[in-house]
Amino acid sequence: MRALLWLIGIFAAAAGVAMLASANNGYVLMVVPPWRVQLSLNLVIVGLLVAFLVAYLILRLIGKTLELPGRVGAYRERRRRDKAGRALRDALRALFEGRFSQALKYAGTAFSAGERTAMAALVAARAAHAMRDDTRYRIWIGRAAEQDADSRVARLMTEAELAVEGRRFDEAAQLLELLRRSGHRHIAVLRLSLRVATALGQWDEVLRLARQLQKHKALSEEQAAPVIRRAHTERLRELGLDGEALAAYWRQIPAGELEDRRLVEKAVPMLAAAGQGPLARKTLERLLDAEWDGALARLYGHCADGDAVSCLARAEGWLREHPKDAGLLHALGRLCLAAQLWGKAQSYLEASLNLAPTVETHLALAGLQERLERGDEAQRHYRAAAQFCGVRQEDRSLPVVSGATEAATPAARG
Repeated sequence: MRALLWLIGIFAAAAGVAMLASANNGYVLMVVPPWRVQLSLNLVIVGLLVAFLVAYLILRLIGKTLELPGRVGAYRERRRRDKAGRALRDALRALFEGRFSQALKYAGTAFSAGERTAMAALVAARAAHAMRDDTRYRIWIGRAAEQDADSRVARLMTEAELAVEGRRFDEAAQLLELLRRSGHRHIAVLRLSLRVATALGQWDEVLRLARQLQKHKALSEEQAAPVIRRAHTERLRELGLDGEALAAYWRQIPAGELEDRRLVEKAVPMLAAAGQGPLARKTLERLLDAEWDGALARLYGHCADGDAVSCLARAEGWLREHPKDAGLLHALGRLCLAAQLWGKAQSYLEASLNLAPTVETHLALAGLQERLERGDEAQRHYRAAAQFCGVRQEDRSLPVVSGATEAATPAARG
């Protein structure tokens, strides 16, 4: 349809030009002594149009000829850039496929072509690091550092990540500090910083980073809980037997993090060893009231704070609901020892021992028998605790043949 319209238009224009030409009777007289030339005006108009068209074509041809070197250069540059881009894509694909030598080769080609040299150098550095070629890794990371400043963050992140993979945590910490000073605190930096701080045992920093990642939803509660638990546990262990420092640290732990039962289970014995067991009393009571846990109930025996009677009353209230809980019976025995109720302490500890024998229960009974000046009974519990420890130690090492164990048991008792 479009071609038909063009054809009609051309014929219409031709008809119009013909009509105008037939109506034009003018002429042009050109005098060039000694010659005189008389031409039709229509012919002159057509001649001028043809001359203009020929001049235009000649000028275009001259212009194209003069532009030819530049066009050739641009073509070559375009081919070079295409080749470099293709080499860089091949390098990235080879790197992700695990073909590190090929990735290094393609990245070198892209770098030599001069296209995106910083990215090519970083890909080559990663490939060399994956090949455990430290010399070439240092060469390529140095070349990346020589490139434009726009790639600085990518280079520092690459260096930090590869330093962590190589277990060079001090170097990684310095690189991440440079990023933080530059104002780069995005999720990837925080995650890498968390790994480095954990490896270096910087537990206060681990807590800060884990909380920050959880706030930004980069860590779920299930992922953050074990990290925070370990950081608190290691920090409490570092404080050792410094009771005041332990108490101050325990009080600054957020209430939400004290909902972690495994954290409380690990922390209470350390607090008790420093004489700060009563600090965990309210936390244990809240957790046990919310959901019963025999392992936590066992720790309640460390919470007597000079008011062992009130602790004992609370624990005996739980006993009505959980009469066969060995951990609760053990805690009641310890509370009775603190309250100097020797008879009840022995009853509770022996009941716990019958349900679930443990080293702690044997030792508590041995200490009670010594208080009551029953040396033979105390020695019997000490031997049982030592035997129990020996069996547990054997279980942690090599497997023991059952016959050999049975043969060794009478000798140990003797």
